[in-house]
Amino acid sequence: MKTTTDKQRTIGKAVSLTGVGLHTGANVTLKFLPAGENHGYAFKRIDLEGQPIIEADANYVINTQRGTNLEKRGVRIQTSEHVLAALVGLEIDNVLIELDAPEPPIMDGSSKFFVAALEAAGIVEQKAMRDVFVIKEVISFKDEATGSEITVIPSDEYQVTTMVDFGTKVLGTQNATLERLPDFKTEIADARTFSFLHELAMLLENGLIKGGDLNNAIVYVDKEISEATMKKLEKAFNKKKLSVKPNGILDNLTLHQPNEAARHKLLDVIGDLALAGTRIQGKVIANKPGHFVNTQFAKKLSNIIKLEKRNKVPKYDLSLPPFMDIHQIMAMLPHRPPFLLIDRIIELSKQHVVGMKNVTMNEPFFTGHFPGAPVMPGVLQVEAMAQTGGILVLSTVPDPENYLTLFMKIDKVKFKKPVLPGDTLIFHCSLITPIRRGICHMQAYAYANDKLVSEAEMMAQIVKRT
Repeated sequence: MKTTTDKQRTIGKAVSLTGVGLHTGANVTLKFLPAGENHGYAFKRIDLEGQPIIEADANYVINTQRGTNLEKRGVRIQTSEHVLAALVGLEIDNVLIELDAPEPPIMDGSSKFFVAALEAAGIVEQKAMRDVFVIKEVISFKDEATGSEITVIPSDEYQVTTMVDFGTKVLGTQNATLERLPDFKTEIADARTFSFLHELAMLLENGLIKGGDLNNAIVYVDKEISEATMKKLEKAFNKKKLSVKPNGILDNLTLHQPNEAARHKLLDVIGDLALAGTRIQGKVIANKPGHFVNTQFAKKLSNIIKLEKRNKVPKYDLSLPPFMDIHQIMAMLPHRPPFLLIDRIIELSKQHVVGMKNVTMNEPFFTGHFPGAPVMPGVLQVEAMAQTGGILVLSTVPDPENYLTLFMKIDKVKFKKPVLPGDTLIFHCSLITPIRRGICHMQAYAYANDKLVSEAEMMAQIVKRT
């Protein structure tokens, strides 16, 4: 992972749009809300009990029929890609998307109206730095059934090229390229979704496209239309008369660009790859992209990114003077030997803390914990991470000696490698959410010998001594 010099961004205020869902036909209000640092993108269903939240995560993709559909604990979000593309295209990192229906409004079938709403809300820089996954080697995914393939190669910027070929004369072979993400608004955002007439007729007959009309989808006529079919379409779209333009699309729409279909596929790629959860620095080349191959590639990237994060051991010069020595630590923490489990604080900011412990054979727990093959107990590794995190949360009050730090929750604890006498443990704790009301929610990692040895999510609260 590489941290760029760019800082994370959110929006300045809430902003709403209303419309209908393409496939459900339901009226829907979508509201973009500012979100805190490291929040990412998430959808909130305010029409359901408990107002459940679904993170924009490739692991929640339930199907990709006619769009990218997410599901978490039985709660669904349909056709998420156009909204997510707008957020990525404007380089916004943290937003909560409220919906009072399962599907965002289709608007005109592009991302243009979402871009306009987000810009109207204002884009605000935050303090935390962006994490960017820098592509260092070629990564590919191919759908053998369709021949669709996505590859990402090293590049100085996030770039996307799409190549589409549906085997029809009316559409032909098209390409589109986005060289710079800042050009998304002017070159890609207004590219509308499209369909072929034979697909449209099938979808209408099966009640699968209740919110569509000729203003939110380009319809390519790839086969001759019978008079009976044309009358069905006229009735479905509530139009007195439909006809086919010389360029092979139904009337009432004018193409923005000759390659609008390829540009919309590029828009979809950007929206779907947002589900990887981390910004990408690399050139994406998508041959015959579709939501299935896009989201499978996003899932593959997500797994690679998580693995690299776990295995990426931060480097610290332990010969330098510490940020806090043992005396300063004891002045802040109430713990004392043998239960004081950190020796130094190496770094401390408002967002993270790094601590260190030298593990020696003299540790009292080695007397009873496998004395013939001493291993540091996992629970004490978690406690040491918690004490390190305690320095972070206690540093927010002017009189830390008058407070205690108490566990509220420990989650997602994993132990990777044994910790042995002679090891030097490095603890890295960073905030998952901002500290509020003395409650600290942290992600903690412990490293030894250039390896991740344990990790946990922890929640603690500082309380005043009585």
